[in-house]
Amino acid sequence: MSGAVGERGRAGYTATVVVGPGAGRGRGLFLLVFAVAIPVFAYANVGVAVDGRLPPGLLAYGAGLGVLALAGHLVVRRFAPFADPLLLPLATLLNGIGLVVIWRLDQSRRLRASPTFVEAAPRQLLYSAMGLALFAIVVAFLKDHRVLQRYTYISMAASLVLLLLPLVPGLGLNVFGARIWISVAGFTIQPAEFAKIVIAVFFAGYLMVKRDALALAGRRVLGVALPRGRDLGPILTVWAMSILILVFETDLGTSLLFFGMFVAMLYTATERTSWIVFGLLMSAAGAVGVTSFEPHVQQRVQAWLHPMGEYLKSRQGLAGHSEQSMQALWALGSGGIVGTGLGQGNSDLIGFAANSDFVLATLGEELGLAGLMAILLLYGLIVQRGMRTALATRDPFGKLLAGGLSAAFGLQVFVVAGGVTGLIPLTGMTMPFIAYGGSSVIANWALIGILIRISDTARRPAPTG
Repeated sequence: MSGAVGERGRAGYTATVVVGPGAGRGRGLFLLVFAVAIPVFAYANVGVAVDGRLPPGLLAYGAGLGVLALAGHLVVRRFAPFADPLLLPLATLLNGIGLVVIWRLDQSRRLRASPTFVEAAPRQLLYSAMGLALFAIVVAFLKDHRVLQRYTYISMAASLVLLLLPLVPGLGLNVFGARIWISVAGFTIQPAEFAKIVIAVFFAGYLMVKRDALALAGRRVLGVALPRGRDLGPILTVWAMSILILVFETDLGTSLLFFGMFVAMLYTATERTSWIVFGLLMSAAGAVGVTSFEPHVQQRVQAWLHPMGEYLKSRQGLAGHSEQSMQALWALGSGGIVGTGLGQGNSDLIGFAANSDFVLATLGEELGLAGLMAILLLYGLIVQRGMRTALATRDPFGKLLAGGLSAAFGLQVFVVAGGVTGLIPLTGMTMPFIAYGGSSVIANWALIGILIRISDTARRPAPTG
C-alpha cells in the first residue's frame, strides 16, 4: 500500500511525499542496524586504545543498545508505520556515540583522580532507556498530534511553571553561577529541557489563530516592511520572558533558544522577513543590555573574547576565571583533519564539564574536523527531516509544531557548537543526545517521538472512497 501526500503553501510550492509502510519499515530497520553497529565498533576501538584489549562490557553494551533500538523500532512499526524512517536511526546513532564518548572520558586517569568522580556512562545508559521509554509512550498514546492544540494555554502556564521552578527556594540549585537545575529525590533535573517542548505547543496553537493578523505589514523602513505596532505584543512578551530568564537564572542558552524558536515559528506562520529582522535586533539589544550589569554573563563574554587571558588568570588562581574555553580550542586544534583516534586525545584536561558542555571538544580532537563535521551532519539531517515533515503536514498546527521543534533542536545544536568552537559565548546548554545529562536526553527523545507522530500523520495516504 502506498500513497502520495501533497500540500501547497502561500508561496506556491508543493511538497509531495510518496509513502509506503513496508518500504519505510525495511529502510528504518536496515539503518537502525548501522546505528547500533557504529557505536559498538567505536566502543571496541576505545577499549583497545585505552587498555590494549576489547572492553569487558562490549557485548552487554551492544546488546543493551540493540534491545533499546529494536524496542523503539517495534513501537514505531506498530503505532506509526508511515513515519519518517530516518528519525529513529539518526537519534539512536547520536545517542550511541554519546554513550561511547562519555564512557571514554570515564576511563581518564585525570578525571578518576578527582575525589568527586562518579562514573557517568552507566547513568547515561539508564537515562537513555528512560528517554526511549518516554519516546514509546509518546508514539503509542499520542494518536493525533492535533489533540495538543486543545492545551494551548495550559501549555503556556505549564512552561512558565517549569521555567520558574529553579527560582523556588530549597528546590532550585545554583551551579557555577547559573540557576537552571532543581533537585528532586537526589536527582538534578533541568526543567528548561522539557519546557522547550511544552512552549512549542503553545506557540503553535497561538500563532495558528493569530497568523493572519501578524502577517499584516505596517510601515516600510529602509525597504523592510515592519509589523504593525498593535501586533508587537506577542513578540515583546516572549522577548521580555527571555530577558527575565537571562537576568534571574543567568541562563543565556535557554533565553536564546526560546526567543529564537518563537521568531522562527513566527516567520513560518507569516512568511514575513521583517519579523526575523525585528527579532534579531531585539535579541541583540537584550543580550547587550543584560551583559552590561550581570556578572555571570560578563564572565562568559570575557572567556569568549579573551580565552587565553582567562586561562592565564585561572592558572594564577584568580577567582571567577575559567580555563575551559581555551582548553576546548586546544583540543579542537590538536585533532586536525582526521583526529588523534578514539581514546587517544587529551580533552579530559578540560575537567568537570568535559562530558557535558564540552563533549564536542572530545569529538573534535579524537575524530578530527572530518568526524566533527559528520556529527554535525547527523544533527542537520534530523532538522531537515523535521522541516520536511512540517512541509508535508496538512494541518497548520502540525506544520507550526514540527517546524518549531525542528528549529529548537537546530538552535540548541548551534548555540552549543558555537560556544565550544568560540563562535559565540558559552551558554551552558548540552549537545542533544551526545552530552551527559538525563534531562537533555529524555526531553530530546520525547521531541523525536512527537516529530515521528506528526510525520506519520503527514505521510499517511488520505482515505479514498
